[in-house]
Amino acid sequence: MAAVVIACLTFICLLAAGLGSLFAHVRLSPRNLQDETNTTIRLVANLFVVMASLLLGLMANSAKTTFEASNANIHAFATEIILLDRTVRGLGPAGDETRAHLRAYLRQAVHDRPVAVENHAAGETLQKAGDSLRAIRTTNLQQTALWNDARLMFRQVERDRWVLIGRGEGRVPHPVIGMLIVWLMMIFASFGYRAPRTPVVLASFIGSAALLSASLYVIVDMNEPYWGAIQTDPAPLHRALAEVSRE
Repeated sequence: MAAVVIACLTFICLLAAGLGSLFAHVRLSPRNLQDETNTTIRLVANLFVVMASLLLGLMANSAKTTFEASNANIHAFATEIILLDRTVRGLGPAGDETRAHLRAYLRQAVHDRPVAVENHAAGETLQKAGDSLRAIRTTNLQQTALWNDARLMFRQVERDRWVLIGRGEGRVPHPVIGMLIVWLMMIFASFGYRAPRTPVVLASFIGSAALLSASLYVIVDMNEPYWGAIQTDPAPLHRALAEVSRE
């Protein structure tokens, strides 16, 4: 939702700046319409073009890094759960309760809320899996070794879960977005200065504002990889659920 609001706000601001300058510059005195003034405005605009381009590039790279890291964390988390389930399965009937809690946790994580969002009910279910795992009493050295491995894996699953929750949102600071929008508004205002009021110019302003707003939408949305239109692939969790559901 935040990405949509920011994109719409950007579109309105850029269009207002560009069209406002386009229709308002004719009211200026001849002195303010001289070629020297126009040259100075273009030079200042070029400065903001460079800074805005650099900032957009940094934001896009940050969003890409956040999205890829979140996707990798989901794959690692699903893999850890599968390995934990297989290890507990080796304990025989003593591990059935733990496996049942793992299945219940995955169902909650997949169907109720994104796994990277703190869900107290799902957290309690996962804790029950840990409690039942610690309550298992082994009868031989082989089972003891498996039990110790399972406890280590469970701690890793808990750690990975909190990593997902902690890194689930790489929000772009609002002051940075606001500064970028102001820079883009100044650029659009410079474009409208002394530009002819023709349908082609109007269409170029509308199209450019729409494309820049869409680009900012993609950047902001990718920084929230578990929400919005661009999300991480949930397939690893579904595969993990299918795997732990096997008897």
